[in-house]
Amino acid sequence: MVIEEMTDRECRAMLSGTHRARLACALNNQPYIVPMHVELDDAFLYGFSTLGQKIEWMRQNPLVCLEIDELTTVSQWASVVIFGVYEELPDTPEYGPARSIADRLFQKRPVWWEPASVPLAGHEQRSRIVFRILISRMSGRRAGPEAPETPSLVTNAPARGLAGRLRRVWDRNTARNS
Repeated sequence: MVIEEMTDRECRAMLSGTHRARLACALNNQPYIVPMHVELDDAFLYGFSTLGQKIEWMRQNPLVCLEIDELTTVSQWASVVIFGVYEELPDTPEYGPARSIADRLFQKRPVWWEPASVPLAGHEQRSRIVFRILISRMSGRRAGPEAPETPSLVTNAPARGLAGRLRRVWDRNTARNS
C-alpha cells in the first residue's frame, strides 16, 4: 500500500462529491461527534439542523472539525479532515444572500435533510437552523495499491509480493544467459 498526501484541489473534489460528513465540536474539554449532511460552496460548507447538543455547543465554541472518507478496500481509501468556524445564518435580511445559497444547495437533494426536520418521537416539531462552516484549512490522504516495481539488476533492495517474485525470476534468467 502507498499512502499519499492529497492536494487542496483533490480534497475539494472529494468534498464536493460527497455529502455525508462527521462533524466534531467540543465544549468544556468534551468532544462530541455526529454524522451530518453538508454541501460545499466555495469556502463554506452549508448544513442545517434543529436545536440540540451540536448547535448549542457550536454556539458556545464555533471551532469545529469535519471528516469525510471513502473506503474501497482495506488498502484503498481516502480521508479528508476540515477545520473550520461555525456561523449560524438566521432568517434576517443581513443573512439573506447566504441563506439563498444554502437553500439552492439543499434543493439539489431534497430528501437528505428530512432527518434533521423530523421531530423525535414524543417531541414537538423544532425550527430549522441553517448554518455554514468557513473552511480555515483542510488536508487529506489517500492509499492505493503499490506501484509494480520494474525488475532491475541495479538495485539490491528486497522487493515483496509479485514485484519481488518477478525480480527474482528476472535475475535468475539474466544470470543463466550471461
